Amino acid sequence: MNRLANKVAIITGGASGIGAGTVRRFVEEGAKVVIADIQDDLGKALVAELGQNAIYQHTNVATEADVERMVDLAVNHFGHLDILFNNAGFGGVSGELQDLVIGQEYENTVGVMFTGVVLGIKHAARVMKPQRSGSIISTASVAGLQAGLGPHVYSGIKAGVIGLSRSAALELAAFNIRANAICPGGIATPIFAPMLEFHQGDNQSVVEIMRARMAQAQPVQRSGESLDIANMALFLASDDSTFITGQHHVVDGGMTSSRMRLDESLNDERDDPT
Repeated sequence: MNRLANKVAIITGGASGIGAGTVRRFVEEGAKVVIADIQDDLGKALVAELGQNAIYQHTNVATEADVERMVDLAVNHFGHLDILFNNAGFGGVSGELQDLVIGQEYENTVGVMFTGVVLGIKHAARVMKPQRSGSIISTASVAGLQAGLGPHVYSGIKAGVIGLSRSAALELAAFNIRANAICPGGIATPIFAPMLEFHQGDNQSVVEIMRARMAQAQPVQRSGESLDIANMALFLASDDSTFITGQHHVVDGGMTSSRMRLDESLNDERDDPT
């Protein structure tokens, strides 16, 4: 406990899913947290749950003025900024290549998941450089490492987040600021709702549905949970990782490291052994 005592963090997309799980984990470990999101009701409910160690601000991470205010709020309310977790995201524009429409949905996808990370790093760095310390963490994805694990644009953006984190780490290391990315695998969160035939009032939640569907999707035979990513973020935010920067940390239950074993197929009895 208290691995983040006296530290101040911002978590974007902090009102639900991985973000909310990380907010709770950071507060458990002693941090003061700014929850930045556009889901006002969920954000305010999380603040009510956690008390004075958390505050909420409506933040569109694709808008620079919002990101600037977000960082200023952390400093003005809590006194400083030690950790930024660029986590806001969604599935974004999808479809076969010939069907992609380079319109508003595309702009929103790039704005939230890439421009938002650029802006977060920019404004966190202006505070962290003078204090000569800090940890910047960004959510990438296994889809940025391996083809076929996400929509085309999403996959390209997440590969870009990995590259951006590495590039930022090189500049910021001289100021004792670390920059790393986390690559989640199949994590049961509400982000998958648009992919499902799901309606409010259904007996199962999106998380429950995805938990069951992803239990067999990787060698570790359970779905990933928000806490799995929160624990990695905690490590990267804490002083336990002061010699780690410019890296992408895969948390995927082995999804990208090996294929599932086809034991039943291999053990089928056949009349013709060839």
